[in-house]
Amino acid sequence: MRLAVIGASGRMGKTVVRLATEAKIQIVCAVASTDVGRDAGAIAGVGMLNVPIVWDLGALEEARADVIIDFSTAALVREVCTRAVRAKSAIVSGTTGLDAGTIEALADAAKEVPVLWEPNMSVGVYVLSQLVARAAELLGPDFDVEVVETHHKLKIDAPSGTAFRLADVAKAARGGGNYVHGREGRPGPRPAGEIGVVAVRGGDVIGDHSVHFLGNGERIELSHRASSRDLFAEGAVRAARAIAGKPAGRYGLGDVLAWSAVPAAR
Repeated sequence: MRLAVIGASGRMGKTVVRLATEAKIQIVCAVASTDVGRDAGAIAGVGMLNVPIVWDLGALEEARADVIIDFSTAALVREVCTRAVRAKSAIVSGTTGLDAGTIEALADAAKEVPVLWEPNMSVGVYVLSQLVARAAELLGPDFDVEVVETHHKLKIDAPSGTAFRLADVAKAARGGGNYVHGREGRPGPRPAGEIGVVAVRGGDVIGDHSVHFLGNGERIELSHRASSRDLFAEGAVRAARAIAGKPAGRYGLGDVLAWSAVPAAR
């Protein structure tokens, strides 16, 4: 498989380059705004790959990668979609903070190439979202829902994309709800249908997410804690392998898990 990496000089990008190289996947293009001209393999700690980092998304069209893994910024995703369609490259994106127009751009790209976007590339977080949906459905409106996420002090956006995804899952399963971000003063009794989404920032926390279901006399807490950033890159590389060669369309980690669960033909 031929792989292009956007954000190749960032923490996630370097991890993707390292894990992909260890998995014998060929890196054919590396794009980033920093470390331009340096070898992508050298800065990822896997030795020279003869793939210099460039700051020009046009390189994606020349590379003609089977899959593009994108861990960049929300501002770049629309152009990534345009370039990927021209290059006929599948997209695996874990970039968060997307606005409605960018999400629409992903949907448009999916008409031409395979597109997999997830705000969190952890398989464990995907499973957590399924558990949250089932719990919200079974517990119903009598249980209040609060989503709490904790990340390192350098994270730019808040709440995290994963927190919003978990809140959206709970909201859909409950048939609606209104989000509130923190409380102060005298907000009064908690109104029915309110879903709290709270962000905590500090230290070097990689990413913790908890969904609290609080009822009368009992409560349930479903949590996921990341202890290594490798798991996000591992999920992205796994997704890239899974959607390479697939028909155009929108995909998610649920599809990746479903495909891997299918027994091999004898």
